[in-house]
Amino acid sequence: MQRIVEPEILDQLPPGHPDVVRGRFDLRVINFLMGSERWMARQIREFPEARARGVLEIGAGQGTFLERLAKNHASVPLMACDLAPRPGWLSEEIGWDQRDVFECLDHSSGGILAANLFLHHFEEQELRRFAPLMRNFEVLCFQEPWRTAQSLMDARLMLPFVGRATKHDMVVSIRAGFLPGELPDVLGLDAADWRVREETSWRGGLRMLAYRL
Repeated sequence: MQRIVEPEILDQLPPGHPDVVRGRFDLRVINFLMGSERWMARQIREFPEARARGVLEIGAGQGTFLERLAKNHASVPLMACDLAPRPGWLSEEIGWDQRDVFECLDHSSGGILAANLFLHHFEEQELRRFAPLMRNFEVLCFQEPWRTAQSLMDARLMLPFVGRATKHDMVVSIRAGFLPGELPDVLGLDAADWRVREETSWRGGLRMLAYRL
């Protein structure tokens, strides 16, 4: 299936719009079903030295993943990057950088860079802009949609249970997702410098962990 990137409804609406509020709820349910945050948290536990140097999540949304980390790793510097404003309920120890992801990464470095269902928003040319910025981190932990016909079929089974925006965005996200091997290639992860592990989930996730050799 060819990769197709199209605009998602949630990216075009103001933060307080009812469709956005419902969409955030849907995303929390989807993340739970996919096991996204649980998987990312397990990977980050494997790298205590890198973790101690800080975790930056790009496309952090509501910051729920970093909130989870804050409860288990109280001394770790945590930073979120997102175009949306900082949620009022977010723990004070979590930093919030509200600006374009490339501006943020241009001035950021640390132990671990994380992203959950974020990189699929970018066309290949834009994704290649991330390549030199990856060098500022020791560990990369990403989960994205797995672009397969089965993932689309599974998503359509959920359509009656989600809001208007999610009905559209879920299918668009999968079509913009990735197959194994695509992310390491487009992000320029040279095998001489990085050890890359990829796995797929029956729930429709493509998971990539990379760490410096």
